[in-house]
Amino acid sequence: MNAMRMTLLTISAMILLGIWLTGFERAHWVLYLPAGFLAFAGITGICPGVILWSKAGLKNDPLACEFSPKKAR
Repeated sequence: MNAMRMTLLTISAMILLGIWLTGFERAHWVLYLPAGFLAFAGITGICPGVILWSKAGLKNDPLACEFSPKKAR
């Protein structure tokens, strides 16, 4: 599990927590879609949003803030 997957799972959990605190019967079914997609992306590593935007023509570059420590000699 890497940091990106954990971030996706955390965001999904926060959305579901917000739905739970307001009441499951009051939440519209559309509010469950982002939580479901984020949980799917966090568990499998396949992000539907990245695939969609890649097919729309945007570049799929790695994160610019990626940390790469120097190798010890």
